[in-house]
Amino acid sequence: MTELARLLCLSNGHGEDEIAVRILQALQQQCPGVEVAALPIVGMGRAYRQQQIAVIGPVQAMPSGGFIYMDGRQLARDVQKGLLQLTAQQLQAVRVWAKQGGLVLAVGDIVPLLFAWLSGAPYAFVGTAKSEYYLRDESGPLPRRGCQRWEGWSGSDYLPWERWLMGHRRCQAVFPRDRLTTEILKQWSLPAFDMGNPMMDDLEPQAANLFQGIPATLTILLLPGSRSPEAYANWQQITQALTRLVQTFESILFLGAIAPGLDLEPLTQTLLAEGWQRKASAPVVDAHDPTALTFTQPQATLILIQQAFRECLHQADLAIAMAGTATEQFVGLGKPAILIPGKGPQFTARFAEAQTRLLGPSVTLVEQPQQVADVVKTLLSDCHGPQSIDNRPLNLFAENGQQRMGKPGAAHRIAKYLLEASR
Repeated sequence: MTELARLLCLSNGHGEDEIAVRILQALQQQCPGVEVAALPIVGMGRAYRQQQIAVIGPVQAMPSGGFIYMDGRQLARDVQKGLLQLTAQQLQAVRVWAKQGGLVLAVGDIVPLLFAWLSGAPYAFVGTAKSEYYLRDESGPLPRRGCQRWEGWSGSDYLPWERWLMGHRRCQAVFPRDRLTTEILKQWSLPAFDMGNPMMDDLEPQAANLFQGIPATLTILLLPGSRSPEAYANWQQITQALTRLVQTFESILFLGAIAPGLDLEPLTQTLLAEGWQRKASAPVVDAHDPTALTFTQPQATLILIQQAFRECLHQADLAIAMAGTATEQFVGLGKPAILIPGKGPQFTARFAEAQTRLLGPSVTLVEQPQQVADVVKTLLSDCHGPQSIDNRPLNLFAENGQQRMGKPGAAHRIAKYLLEASR
């Protein structure tokens, strides 16, 4: 590699955009002269635009939200909305950019990785979608059922053609999402480096004691996901779990961490239908997020908040989750989560089951929302905080979370490697 002067980031999803932005910001902090640009292959690239990072090609929101691999009908809808034309235009934009020299950084799965290879430029890859934990843990292979028996047929969660792209002479580096995956990829002499997972960067809370003064012996985070309309359907399932929780435990604080792009009105209507009452939010919460909404039932408070995700992550004892990245970040902080399968397109029963393999003993999958309260009972020995789950000590959650999600600072380490390798 020659000295890094230009870098184009390719990503294919909201979470991938966020990771790419962290790396680009770290890169510019370490070397302000680097010219950076981006192309979000999926979605509108809001994360890039918020940071004034130039987007080099056309973007368009598709019905699937990028989850076409889960449902052939989703792919058909995307094609009807112009997916093929959009893809051709995006690939052309990447090739035009590459002709002027520079490094392409692909963040996500095989789609941006393939784009990077087709660009003709040198490239690197941050693999966010795949992990060997889907197939094995440090003790060995995981049990497989049904169609899972075909997973890992090539010896890795990464398929042979993906490994070929990672082993191409123009591929300068591969940054898997965890150490176990890095070790497996090195068996094929691929340029894989364990730098950690950028998902765990920048999660420190900005507002200290945001929920102080709200009585609670147990705080539960509610994660319905970030995509409309799926998140609204997920929220209806999550609220079904709350009834038994309120009946079982005293003084619960529920924190609904709602993505900024979602409308709070459908969520509010669901809560009112379930018997929750609107009330004024605490002044400190209002000051941090004036759009926050507070609801109460006897012995319980529920806050819908859109501008305090990191604070919610740190405040909660456990989570009821129907989300991808947010669930992984919560587990990475050393906390347990309970998963409820939804109807998709993202958080389906298949996705939720795979997430239990990815995150291991930190998550518990239930079939119905009404079963959540029983799981919480096993998570808690009393109402004052997590003590054990199935006789597993609390420190297992911390150890498992760090092992599978890594320590903060990955974006800085990846940026530093790319700069040093180019000199």
